[in-house]
Amino acid sequence: MAEECCVPGGNIMLLACSGGSNVGQLANQAAVELTEEGFGKMYCLAGIGGHLGGFVQSAKDVPEMVVIDGCPTCCAKAILEQAEVPIRCHLVLTDLGIEKTKNFKLELGDIALVKSAIRERFKV
Repeated sequence: MAEECCVPGGNIMLLACSGGSNVGQLANQAAVELTEEGFGKMYCLAGIGGHLGGFVQSAKDVPEMVVIDGCPTCCAKAILEQAEVPIRCHLVLTDLGIEKTKNFKLELGDIALVKSAIRERFKV
């Protein structure tokens, strides 16, 4: 089952925070859109957090990944550290100048900024 979540062949694994704020939801939405655009493949962070063997192993084995956290609490990064998954690329959305709020009406410009920052890290 876990193998179906990650496309082989060098595709980028996208692991996003989906926290209870605008930046958590921005991280999630950016991962969804990048997956739909064929940039990478969104993967189940909850499966890794639940220490499900196949999910953890897939994350350890994938050649490229980006971890997208909404804020400096870095929950997604902490999940990977607890599962002993090497973090290859990490992005914190508040570091891009996006303020953390409880407003769930996402701005298209913010989504574009996040996607652009991720693509820039991979020069795509």
